[in-house]
Amino acid sequence: MATVARVVLDSPLPQLDRLFDYRVPAEIEDDCVPGVRVRVPLRSGARMTDAYVVEVVSVDALSPEHDFPGELSAIEELVSPVPVLAPEVWQLARAVADRAAGVASDVLRLAVPTRQVRPEKAWLARDTAYVPPSVTAGAVEGYGDAVIESVVDAGGRAAVSAIPHPVLLSAPTPVAAEPEDPAEEDPANEDPADEDPPTDATATPDPTWVPGWAATLAQAAAHTLAGERSAVIAVPDFRDVADLERALLVLVPAERVVRFDAKQTNGQRARALLTARTHPVVAIGSRAAVYAPASDLGLIALWDDGDPSFAEQRAPYVHTRDVALVRTSQSGAALLMISHARSTDVQRLVELGWLQEIGPHRARVPKVVPTAHQTNADGYAAQARIPSSAWRAAREASHDGPVLVQVSNPGFGTGLVCTQCGERAHCRVCGGPLGSPHAGSTPQCRFCGALAAGYRCPTCGNGKLKPVGQGAQRTADELGRAFPNTRIVVADGSRPIDAVPARPAVVVATRGAEPDVAGGYACVLLLDGERMLAREGLRVQEDVLRIWANAAAKGAPGAPVYLVGIGGKLANAMALWRLDVPAHEELTDRRELFFPPAVRVATLSGTDEAVTGAIEALGDAPVGPVLGPVPVDDPTPGTVRAIVRFPYGHGTEVAATLKAEVIRRSSTRRVVKGGTKRRAAPALRVRMDDAEPFSEV
Repeated sequence: MATVARVVLDSPLPQLDRLFDYRVPAEIEDDCVPGVRVRVPLRSGARMTDAYVVEVVSVDALSPEHDFPGELSAIEELVSPVPVLAPEVWQLARAVADRAAGVASDVLRLAVPTRQVRPEKAWLARDTAYVPPSVTAGAVEGYGDAVIESVVDAGGRAAVSAIPHPVLLSAPTPVAAEPEDPAEEDPANEDPADEDPPTDATATPDPTWVPGWAATLAQAAAHTLAGERSAVIAVPDFRDVADLERALLVLVPAERVVRFDAKQTNGQRARALLTARTHPVVAIGSRAAVYAPASDLGLIALWDDGDPSFAEQRAPYVHTRDVALVRTSQSGAALLMISHARSTDVQRLVELGWLQEIGPHRARVPKVVPTAHQTNADGYAAQARIPSSAWRAAREASHDGPVLVQVSNPGFGTGLVCTQCGERAHCRVCGGPLGSPHAGSTPQCRFCGALAAGYRCPTCGNGKLKPVGQGAQRTADELGRAFPNTRIVVADGSRPIDAVPARPAVVVATRGAEPDVAGGYACVLLLDGERMLAREGLRVQEDVLRIWANAAAKGAPGAPVYLVGIGGKLANAMALWRLDVPAHEELTDRRELFFPPAVRVATLSGTDEAVTGAIEALGDAPVGPVLGPVPVDDPTPGTVRAIVRFPYGHGTEVAATLKAEVIRRSSTRRVVKGGTKRRAAPALRVRMDDAEPFSEV
């Protein structure tokens, strides 16, 4: 009986985003299983394209809608017999693409690395009888009696407030085996030569200082893995991956931890993917980790879901949080959203009752001191960039351990201006602001990195510039004079530092680049808060609160944290460590304005005729007031943009309608004249849940 393979093509064209049927040649029938890579002909067979086999069925098993009166084309080539596309990953990719009005093959490019021959050969030659080391389950400490364990075991969902200080993590004490009954063996019958030579017991990892959130997720993952179920944990960047991996290796054998992150080569990613398909593991990493294969998935977790690094930059632009929500619904796995400052997206799910709230039990919260709430005993000194009360606390703490000073900008200053007319200096290449990495260095564009040697002011012709504001380097220079004989460390994007020793020092770090310290910092100063809040955008307040909270949690238990120059509700929330209150208030405001995440949005861009037609195609769908169409800056002249807002319950309907419009418009695209065979730009582009337009608010 003839066998038919249903395949998904590796093509970004929306009109090809469906399964195609191909006949399986007899010579590859045994190896042509779901998940393998193949090459198949398109149309007349003149063109070949890559594809993944999704399912293999007999001709008789095809449903009537798949009946084809002619002869099916045959698969041209079986690229590899290794099934790299797991069934659960295909189901996830299909659901994510449909939710985002996108193409499933675009999602698969994020989930499955390009083919790597060596890892595949090693996987085919593996010992199938190999049993990975077992894991001893310990308690998830700091949250009461088995609170998080019960959520994981029941496949529950929770928004977890992270432990707000570093934790000394130790391996759980293994359960001692029961002694054998000596009566069962007769020592007289034993031959000493038959005894096995003594072996060293497995070494227990040394206790390790890790962030509180990393300890919680590592313990939850170890509890999941002890039941031989996989765990998937996604974190924002490489520093967080390193922190989480350190915590996991205290509790879990290294063979049971696999990484998926941007720093890996394609070969390392392919090896990790095949390992995750072989036996239960803890898959960790950045955005790609949420697509890790796991047939028996017990836990999905995200740390700090509000971090902008989780926003996918490639089509179909689905946020990692949304992928996790889809996957937990499909798999029934437990879901943990852990953070210090809750995002409004998670707050919405909490208020709907979809996520359970869990907080640390009797945790020592940071001792946050908003300087704007202090008395005016210091006079004008209280208005300084670092008030005298913060100076005194930092000076005293610097004798005992490192002091963290968080600033908003890298470099020597926040910008450069003409010494004669005061005009701000801009790049001659891209128009971005010029900055100075160090005192006396050549001005450099903060956007494109171009050097501006010989710069002259376009207004007055003057060739001298001076820095304005205070960046990390200028702050470090000033602190070096104020703290003689104290080591000054600068950490920013160009000088990343993972950790500093737990000895006296002053660490000046930009937001998100704060190094770890064993046991935590002796004091934390949060500067430039007003400048950070002055940035325009819909999520500025929750972003800044998240940045402050993450830095404050790097302090030792009981260490003072000075929030400089900020008062009002945000300062109160930090001082009381009630970081859920601003999220609730912000979400309430968004509901009144009909802004995300209170509603979903779809951004439509293209020609005015195409955008208007897509809006009309929505017909009676319950969408809110449409914003636009309005002209926007775009390489294609005449481009307009409109923003459609709609309730979550109608997302499937809206996404399907808009995707149908994209397919209709794409099918009528014509080749550009001039003999290049290049097609014209799409007349309509759709991006669901796009936050970019609201960053311009």
